[in-house]
Amino acid sequence: MNIAIAGLGLIGGSAAKALLRAGRACDGYDLPAVLERATREGVIRAAANSFAAYDVVLIALPPDAAMRLLDEGNFKEGAVVADFCGVKGALERCVYAKPRAYRYVGCHPMAGKEVSGIENADAALFDGASIILTENERTDPEAVRLLEGLFAEMGFAAMPHCTAAYHDRKIAYTSQLAHIVSSAYVKSETADGFPGFTGGSFQDMTRIAGVDEELWTRLYLLNLPAAASELEGLIAHLQEYLSALRQADETTLRALLREGRLRKAALDKERRIL
Repeated sequence: MNIAIAGLGLIGGSAAKALLRAGRACDGYDLPAVLERATREGVIRAAANSFAAYDVVLIALPPDAAMRLLDEGNFKEGAVVADFCGVKGALERCVYAKPRAYRYVGCHPMAGKEVSGIENADAALFDGASIILTENERTDPEAVRLLEGLFAEMGFAAMPHCTAAYHDRKIAYTSQLAHIVSSAYVKSETADGFPGFTGGSFQDMTRIAGVDEELWTRLYLLNLPAAASELEGLIAHLQEYLSALRQADETTLRALLREGRLRKAALDKERRIL
């Protein structure tokens, strides 16, 4: 099986290393300097100058670049082409805008770091993680099974399946809203001079504030309705807390905090069941 990976940053580079660990050497597509390093370090076998010879192409590029490649790439007829983007509806619409000779499956690995680039790629990045596969009436079941086999070899432990719309609604909450909260949280002037005044909560709240604003702006705009809806919901909940504080309403504040504690306990129970 000939495999190519388009984009050799943290995710694509880690995918190449994970597959290499499993005994599968891949070719890569990226900027010349990245390709030179990846080849020199043995992360990839060679540069992929054309995708026409590959049975599987994994696309680990930013969403706009991924859509251009999905639209214009010279993929082999019947090839399995999967993207790793953090939004799925926009990618799906791009693919199905016209007939394709390849078999597309939208995927989203739920793993990462606060750093980027091939220099931070790690063969163990996906160990124990989940990867989401999105499906619709056009999805080829054999393509999905082939990818599931490769993903298992890469270390993924869970592979939930859903529609692109369901994925985008969930990710708007579990990922996109969390990044907005972290970005807004660090803007307080009170954060200045924080050393010595923090524990784990500050680190947890600020860990993902250092986003790539170019990438994340596009992710938000490509998932605009769901992201905006989640932010509106959060603001409404925060207003409840603010109102209780301004009125020194101990009963309401206690009730709000209790609701949050019980909700967290229910979510933890759901996670343990899975």
